[in-house]
Amino acid sequence: MARKRSRTAPRTVIVHSFDHAREAARMAASLGVPVTLRSAPGASAYAGALWFAEMIALVREEVPGAEIDAVLDCADAAGDAMAALRCGLKRIRFSGRGRVRARLAALAARHGAALDDDRRQALDLGAPGVDEAGLRAWLARGRVKTVA
Repeated sequence: MARKRSRTAPRTVIVHSFDHAREAARMAASLGVPVTLRSAPGASAYAGALWFAEMIALVREEVPGAEIDAVLDCADAAGDAMAALRCGLKRIRFSGRGRVRARLAALAARHGAALDDDRRQALDLGAPGVDEAGLRAWLARGRVKTVA
């Protein structure tokens, strides 16, 4: 049976841990909305691309009903962005400019990936005062009917 796809853009949630990612995926699945799990800014430098890729794979396995997109934030570290491509990640945030950005975008395209320039608001699960009710309210704002 094919998974139903939403007609709306996913709500973006910034995650700092496996528990955050799993909680956001479970909540999104229960509401029937797609979710983009984005790492904290510059997370590639301290957590690594492999950690993020494995975390997303585990969340997808644990919450198979969730429609998940994933974005690793590499700040301006081109080497981290290339590592993300080698790990199979399909969306990468990269703040570098000029020739480096153009070359990285071309490399990403050859890997079936893209640089992420999404400027929409995101809910940061690491921010003070953000709780389960806040996550539910954030995700519910994107709720729509689905189509096969």
